[in-house]
Amino acid sequence: MEKITKETYLNWYENMLFWRKFEDKLAAVYIQQKVRGFLHLYNGQEAVLAGALHAMDLSKDRMITAYRNHVQPIGMGVDPKRVMAELFGKATGTSQGLGGSMHIFSKEFRFHGGHGIVGGQIPLGAGMAFGDKYHDRDNVTLCYMGDGAVRQGSLHETLNLAMLWKLPVVFVVENNGYAMGTSVERTANHSDIWKLGLGYEMPCGPVDGMNPVKVAEAMDEAIQRARRGDGPTFLEMKTYRYRGHSMSDAQHYRTKAEVEEYKKIDPITQIKEHILDNNLATEEALDEVAKQVKERVAECEKFANDSPYPDKNVMYDVVYEQENYPFISHKL
Repeated sequence: MEKITKETYLNWYENMLFWRKFEDKLAAVYIQQKVRGFLHLYNGQEAVLAGALHAMDLSKDRMITAYRNHVQPIGMGVDPKRVMAELFGKATGTSQGLGGSMHIFSKEFRFHGGHGIVGGQIPLGAGMAFGDKYHDRDNVTLCYMGDGAVRQGSLHETLNLAMLWKLPVVFVVENNGYAMGTSVERTANHSDIWKLGLGYEMPCGPVDGMNPVKVAEAMDEAIQRARRGDGPTFLEMKTYRYRGHSMSDAQHYRTKAEVEEYKKIDPITQIKEHILDNNLATEEALDEVAKQVKERVAECEKFANDSPYPDKNVMYDVVYEQENYPFISHKL
């Protein structure tokens, strides 16, 4: 892993702030019905992505995750304008506006979704890692999931095979405390999710998911293990989300005081304080970064607003091979 330098901290601050403001804008336009369907925001969990990206080799490593998936492709290199356009359902989006919030993909930047089925991405992540091992590539796949997904049976089948075949994959649980509205404590008789790896003798452990430095260190060790051919790792990133499970979540299952307590360890605030305390930048310089971030978000919104909706035929073209669509009744 590259050394964590002044530039690293400054990049982390700018990137995490951009991701936060990007999704704040999505929340605002969702109320205006410019974004429809489900919308699951990442506010509070940015350090998990920031730290992982520092440890990855973005020229070859892959990432796959669940439906809280807007900022990950941006971190991997996808143009944020195209990500916002996808959420607006526009033709300039990453999937021509057909995937929407939960199904963002980029083959070019090795971001493989965005999956709406809880836990559905777990065996897929192992499958991609199997493909890399089969073809003797030294790529590593990062497979993310939420704390609710670990109760799916497919996780255990996947962990078993991943260890058996020593697949180059890192399984990352983003434990933000709640599976929709159900706390971790209510889903099992233990709250240390990382211990699930022990049953497969898989290297595993907890990580402070609110601190990108801790995330980067743990991810680097896991990625290097996978790249050497020593097999997978199972990491539990202990993090928190400040918004509800989705925009329709009234959040009756937790108190405002709990949310405010976690905001005291906000990853963006932590990095900002480190920058200022160590004289890596001035308050004025960070204010300028915030101004530029605001302008970038506005550019993304304008691009999405100005983009056209996809032609209706596009929806058929990605479903039916035959051009006359013989299964469609024209009497409807």
